[in-house]
Amino acid sequence: MILAGGLSTRLYPLTLALPKPLVPVLDRPVVAHVLEYLRAHDVAQLALNVHYFAAAVESFVGDGSPFGVSVTYLREAQLMGSAGAVKQMESFFDGTFIVIGCDDVTDVDLKAAVEFHRRSKAEATIVLAEAEDVRHFGVVVVDDDGRILEFQEKPAPGTERSKLANTGIYIFEPSVLERIPSGTFYDFGKQVFPELLAAGRRFFGMRQKAYWCDIGTPREYRRVHFDALTGAVKLRIEPTAMLDDGILIGFDARIAPEARVIAPSCVGKASRIEPNAIVDSTIIWNGVSVGAGARVRNAVLGHGVRVEPGAIIDGAEIG
Repeated sequence: MILAGGLSTRLYPLTLALPKPLVPVLDRPVVAHVLEYLRAHDVAQLALNVHYFAAAVESFVGDGSPFGVSVTYLREAQLMGSAGAVKQMESFFDGTFIVIGCDDVTDVDLKAAVEFHRRSKAEATIVLAEAEDVRHFGVVVVDDDGRILEFQEKPAPGTERSKLANTGIYIFEPSVLERIPSGTFYDFGKQVFPELLAAGRRFFGMRQKAYWCDIGTPREYRRVHFDALTGAVKLRIEPTAMLDDGILIGFDARIAPEARVIAPSCVGKASRIEPNAIVDSTIIWNGVSVGAGARVRNAVLGHGVRVEPGAIIDGAEIG
């Protein structure tokens, strides 16, 4: 199941009129990368919850066939939390199943994670990514066998008890669903996982040295782009786009000969960079216009944004 119904408030103003599944990563909606990732690991039967701009998400994903998968929708009139959403799809799961966020860009070996889960006879497994700096993540402490001992939320530098970050990629047995009440807002991290620990259930963390990025904050959204543009993670781009020396140019984007685009940067479909403008380390969405002589650095410009000639933008997200 892909969790895709959230309001994406941490990415405001970029997501005031756009749901997070459709936020572009390398000029493609992030949910496209997630769908293709799952299909590459032979996951073909998917459930997907929608709520915020639900029609737009469904219009893009459709029945899943363009991505080689089959999608069943949970249309939530009211959000019921991560666990509450999965509970509503209880009849969909008849064996070991995976839960992943629509904002997770990763190359985690999902097959290896499922094998670890089954080998450990686990009821629940969290995929963990090793990270040098874990202050922005939920940290998980495990024993030598991978059994989860405790959690630590966004520890201050020097106080972390582990370098293992919770990726939000979970593997469950259907028995976990029995712990989630029906018709109630319920969260995996705040309720289900503490209950599993307290009950002494077989609850494991599978560590991997893999790429993982949750694009749900401006900081991480920038990071995934710069990592992809510099080769730290490989993501598919549209056949109509061009990627060269850390710069992606989308279909029908036009850059004046007198303008400069400095890597790593992404210029989305049908955008225009006017003469003498400079775009530096910036992510530009579709239909953006950067006026003559403007300077844009370390910014994210949402769909249709107009930067006036001569303007200076540094380190901002503009929707």
